[in-house]
Amino acid sequence: MNQTVNILDDLIGFASVSRDPNRMLIDYVADKLASHGVNPVIIPDESGKKANLYAVTGPNIDGGVMLSGHTDVVPIDGQNWTKPAFTCTHEDGKYYGRGTADMKGFVASSIASFIDATHLELTSPLHLALSYDEEIGCIGVHSLIDMMGKSKYKPAFCIVGEPTEMGLATGHKGKTAIRADCQGREGHSALAPMAMNALHLACDLVSEIRQMQAELALHGQKDDDYNVPYTTMHVGRIEGGIQLNIVPNAAFIDFEIRNLAEDDPIALLASLKERITPIIQAAKKTAPEADIQFTITNTYPGLDTPKEAEIVSFMKLLTGNNSTIKMAFGTEGGLFSRNLGIPTVVCGPGSMDQGHKPDEFVSAEQLAQCDNMLAALNQRLVKGI
Repeated sequence: MNQTVNILDDLIGFASVSRDPNRMLIDYVADKLASHGVNPVIIPDESGKKANLYAVTGPNIDGGVMLSGHTDVVPIDGQNWTKPAFTCTHEDGKYYGRGTADMKGFVASSIASFIDATHLELTSPLHLALSYDEEIGCIGVHSLIDMMGKSKYKPAFCIVGEPTEMGLATGHKGKTAIRADCQGREGHSALAPMAMNALHLACDLVSEIRQMQAELALHGQKDDDYNVPYTTMHVGRIEGGIQLNIVPNAAFIDFEIRNLAEDDPIALLASLKERITPIIQAAKKTAPEADIQFTITNTYPGLDTPKEAEIVSFMKLLTGNNSTIKMAFGTEGGLFSRNLGIPTVVCGPGSMDQGHKPDEFVSAEQLAQCDNMLAALNQRLVKGI
């Protein structure tokens, strides 16, 4: 536990907000592993200022378990912190600081466990995967997945340590982020009916999205393992216009689809396009250039590991949990499962109720539970899985 806490202290000290470099943190981890005889693979981005890290200890064979975590955190801008955000504060059985729950607590425990594993006679390997830019759409991990896809050996299981209060999560929704560019025709507001207001087009589109959401809630696929048991469509941003007496000729909205495994976000987008066709056609009667164009800006798949899968039974033995959960928020787990075929679950210390908020924390009890789980994992890897 002391080793985990010491590492957590160091990790929180790196202000690895997604918009900023994480390379100092990655180099810190690499140096720490190198001091125990492991030379990790560092996969930098084009700038060299951000990087993923991948390390393996134990025999060079297929199988074993991969511990996966992201190193970036969300900003603290505009938040009222009462404790220093980038210093780990130990108080009342809790560890405060940006990223303690999401998810440097798990990363610290994983690094400590990996170091311990380097001194054991493992029969099955232990893999460690650390990524960047997860918080802005699981972007950085793709180069790590590409590297793993070309590797001779592949882990049998993956544990993504997002905060689940050490609950065993077998699924999460997929996410598709979309920008809709609305094209109208400018004009003087005194003659507004002779122009085509792009903001009005955007609002008509928002109305259709809201109607689709209502239909999904009432009649769509259901999965009661989720707290919101249906696919959701959400508009997060709308922008357009210059000043009040000009009819805007352009506007855009950013919206997302968070889909159950049973729903195809591309099919939902196609349905939305079909629904707005009459709106666009009516607008073209006034302004032939009127249009709404969609661009998918980011997408990642959901995770839907069967409850009867071997990894679920394996994790139940490690954690003592007999039940499973599903989570509304996304992780990199769906990418490991879909792109590499690695059975994946999500299980980590802390709660997302604390994530992204001021005075974020993970409890000492949760961190100890994670350490115990990973210690049990190491013993399984000694015996072989």
